[in-house]
Order: sequence, then C-alpha cells, then structure tokens
Amino acid sequence: MNRILDNINSPEDLKSLNIKELGELCSQIREYMIDCCSKNPGHLGSSLGAVELAVAIHYVFDTPKDKLVWDVGHQAYAHKIITGRREAFLNNRKYNGISGFPRMSESEYDAFGAGHTSTSISAALGFAESARLRGEQTKCIAVIGDGALTGGLAFEALNNAGAMKSDILVILNDNQISIDKNVGALHNYLVKISTSPVYNRLKNRIWNFIGSNRLRRFIQKITLSTKLAFVKSGSVFEGLGFRYFGMIDGNDLGELVATLQNMKGIKGPKLLHVRTVKGKGYKPAEAQQSVWHAPGKFDVCTGERVKPSVKRYKYQEIFGETVTELARSNPKIVGITPAMASGCSLDIMMKEFPERTFDVGIAEQHAVTFSAGLAAGGMIPFCNIYSTFMQRAYDGIIHDVALQNLKVIFCIDRGGLVGEDGATHHGAFDLAYFRLVPNMTIVAPMNEVELRNMLYSATLPEYGPVAIRYPRGECEGLDWRCDFTPINIGKARLLSDGAKVAVLSIGTIGNRVAKAVEACEANCGCRALHYDMRFLKPIDTEAIERAAELCDVIITVEDGTVVGGLYSAVSEYLSERGYKGKILKSGIPDRFIEQGTIDQLMSECQYNANDLQKKIEKSFNFF
Repeated sequence: MNRILDNINSPEDLKSLNIKELGELCSQIREYMIDCCSKNPGHLGSSLGAVELAVAIHYVFDTPKDKLVWDVGHQAYAHKIITGRREAFLNNRKYNGISGFPRMSESEYDAFGAGHTSTSISAALGFAESARLRGEQTKCIAVIGDGALTGGLAFEALNNAGAMKSDILVILNDNQISIDKNVGALHNYLVKISTSPVYNRLKNRIWNFIGSNRLRRFIQKITLSTKLAFVKSGSVFEGLGFRYFGMIDGNDLGELVATLQNMKGIKGPKLLHVRTVKGKGYKPAEAQQSVWHAPGKFDVCTGERVKPSVKRYKYQEIFGETVTELARSNPKIVGITPAMASGCSLDIMMKEFPERTFDVGIAEQHAVTFSAGLAAGGMIPFCNIYSTFMQRAYDGIIHDVALQNLKVIFCIDRGGLVGEDGATHHGAFDLAYFRLVPNMTIVAPMNEVELRNMLYSATLPEYGPVAIRYPRGECEGLDWRCDFTPINIGKARLLSDGAKVAVLSIGTIGNRVAKAVEACEANCGCRALHYDMRFLKPIDTEAIERAAELCDVIITVEDGTVVGGLYSAVSEYLSERGYKGKILKSGIPDRFIEQGTIDQLMSECQYNANDLQKKIEKSFNFF
C-alpha cells in the first residue's frame, strides 16, 4: 500500500491534500517517527505531540519564504520529515547524519538554528523586522513550548515585539511539561486559562466576528473584560501588547488549520495558545511523559525500553547521592537546578529534602543569581547546570558570584563531548570560560571517587566559589561509597612517574590517558610521566615545573576546547619561564563538533586512547 508520506518531499506537496488526507499523513508521520526512534534514539515525546502543529503550519503558510522558527527543536521531528529529510531522518543524530535540532546549514526550511531554549521569539522578531525594512510580505512564526516561557529571553522578546507592534505570530505549544514537570507562576497561570471553559466558549464565539473592522474595538473590550471575569489576573500576553487567541486543541488538525488560516491575515503581534499531548499517539509515551522525552531504544510493540545489560553508576547519580548525603549532616546545604532535576539527579535530594531543593524552571541566569543570594544569606548552594546551558548565565557567574566571592558550588554536568546531541550541547567551553574569572576554583575529577571527595571538599571553609566539572554517562566502576577525604586546593595527582615525555590531563579523559601510557610502555618500553592535574585554577605549578625539568615534550589532554583551557594555562606558565621544550595539545579543536558517538567524536578530534598512545610514542621517537 502506497503511503501518503512516501510522496511528501516538501511542504508544497501538502497543498494538494484535503483535511482527511492530512490527518492520515499525521498518523503515518507518527508511525514512522516511532519506528525510527525505537532503533535510533532521539527526543521523541515532544515531537509526537507536535505532529499536527508542524503539518498545519506548513500547509497554511508558504515556507521557506515565510519564516518558521522552532524553539529548541525537541518539537521539530515532523517538520524535518516533511521538509525533504524523510530518508535522512533514519540517520538522525548519527555521525555524519542530520542534526537532532534545526540547523540553518542543513535545510532552507530551518530558518534559524536552535539547541538552547527560549530563543524562538527573539529570532522570529528579527525576521519580522528584517522583512519590514526590506519591504517584503513575509510571515514570521515562532513555535515555543510552555516550559520555554520560563526563560527570561522569551519574556524580553515578547515585551519588545509587543511594544514594536511587529507582525509576528507566536504559537505557544502548551503540553504542561518540558523535560520534567513544569514549575512556576506562569505555568500555573496557563493552567488557569485552560480551566476556564466558559471564557473559552465565549471567546470562540466572539472571534467569529473578527473580520468586521467596525466591531473590532468593541470585541477587544469584551474579550479583555471576559478574561478579567474568568481569569482573575487577566491576560499577561495582551498586557505585553499581543492579541491572544486560544486555547485550542493542537492535536485537532482541522481546528488548527482553520484557526491559522483565519489568523494569517491579521497584522501585528499575535499569540495562539494550543494544547497538545506530549507523546501523542503512543500510549507508553503518553503515560510516562518525562521518561519518553528521550527514551533511548525501545520495542515498538510492547513499549519496553532497552536497558544496558551491565549498569554502572552515572556521574549524575554520584552527584545526586553525594549531595543528599552531605545535606543530611549539614542543614545549610541547598540544591538548585534550572528544569533538569531528573537529568542531573538532584531529584534524589528533592525527594528527601523538598524544602531545600529548588527547580527554578528554564532560567539559568536566575538559577545562578538565586544561588548567590542563598550564599549571601548563609546557605551553601549546589547549583547544578549542564555545561552548555551554563554559558547562558555567564554574567551572573562573574558579577553576582565571583565578584562578591560568594560560596556557590557550581556542578557542571555534561562537561566535554556529549555525543548525539551535537554542537549545541557539547560541554566544550566551560573550562575556558570559567578560567577567565577571578576568585573561581575550577576542578575536574578523574573518576567517581574523586567527584565524591570534591563535592565534600567544596563545602569546607577554605573553598570559595568553585566549579566542579564532570561528564555525562557512566563512571569507571570504582567502589565510591567510602569515607570522605578532603582534597587540597590546587594539588595534582602523580599517576605515572617517567621522563622525557610528560602528559598532563584533567578530568575523566585521564582514564584514557592512563591506558595510553600503559600501552606505550608495553609497546616500546618507554614510560611517560603522567599527572592528573585535577585543578585548572589554581593550577599545580609544582607539577608543571617538575614535568618541565624532567621532560622535553609535554602533552596536555583535555575533553574541552584547547583554546583557553589546560593547554593555554600550561603554555602561558611555561612561556613566562622560558621553557625550551615542545608543548603539544590534545582536546577539542577550535571549531564546532557535530553529532556522533563519543568514540567517533574523540577519534575525529584525535584524543581517544589509540590517538594518545601514538602521540606519546611519536614524542619518544623525537629523541
């Protein structure tokens, strides 16, 4: 049987379909998406809920002339499938495949790239004003999830667009959940709107008259007073200068198409509020929405998720278990995360100490400054933010924490290459951007025992603001449930004594370095000096000086950018002291790295164990 989907190679192919055929297409897209993601994991739940939304937008609007901007991209799989990437979707998030997020370089239909949340309205506003200045009749649409509205950037853009009266359509995709359950006053407000059936019935009747200019002002007064009557606080969106439409069923294709067609001719800033179901059309995903945000591999028929046969603890779990243990004996300890409680394992502490853990929503800068306030108030905050998202809070790190020398313990999750999420999510820059900041201590553990001891040590009086950086994924398999051992600030660990060639590593990449050093000795009988530096700032200058004294070649290895990180720190120090030997670097080069497995990406960057072994052996051959 020939599927409708097989003949959809661009949005133009949608135009000839009727509503019934479009509905069948949506079902086929879901089946295809579920089948692909069962074998090749991705962000499934949100995209299942947004199938009708993607189809309706491309059906009504003239993309790519009209600009469609998706927030984050977790919702955008159907968009990719119907914009000429149906076959390419089989390799979604794979090495040399298509990105799991919108990418301008990938397709003309990806108007704007998105890996971080809350950016869509700002970008769409830029398109709208560009079109106005160029005299073009271009429609600009931003699709933003309700969780993303907790990000301050979204509010800044709403405020600006409303004041400028720009011709922009914002579609609020309200599924009441981002990754974890949504939190905050705005979420509660949206729920309040959605539970006002009398208001919504009356509003739908009122908008039937919207075509009459003579009644428009009268209608606006009625709608505003209606909202005030049924939603006590009124409309935050209309208060920002937007015409508010909704709420409508975002999984009802007919209603969506009709509404978008009616709104297409309305000028100015507009917001359409749609309700969708995360995981729509696949019962396991609807039943456990947080789990099925990104479920990994699974059996399509049973919904059973494929689990690895041998399970090691993850670094995230070591953090969660340890900070909870510390909190039991220290009532000053509090935990903060921006909407990543389960991902970073702060939910472990949250279950035991709900009054001392704070999920602030998708608001990284607020999380940092809130933590600074907690520290100034006498608490010891553990602020856990993924490395790539920590970049968004840089001002708060400098001005609110470091400048005031406040004891905030930054736990930087997902440091280094993260794999299939690709360029927008790699934790490439944290070591470098933290190193620039005065008063900061920067530390990266080599294994789970080191992580546990560093979390403990950071609470001690001698530590001020500190950044503890660790990767995504499984630990080394060590017995980590041991007594706490304090770690002296700025002291490296000597792992292998040797001469002629020194390797200075930082973080968990040191485990690959250790294997490379052992393999080199077994292969050519030469043993390199190897330090686990542990601290990037303050750096152990005694270890560097000893390496310089004994060795004519020093190799730095870091799972981060080589610009501004360990290589830069070592080179700067030795250059000032007139070191005459060679300093070689291994790490993420000065470019953005795309998606793939960790091993594939480390091979591309030439710092997997085999690459490191070859570099060490080649350095010995230098003599």
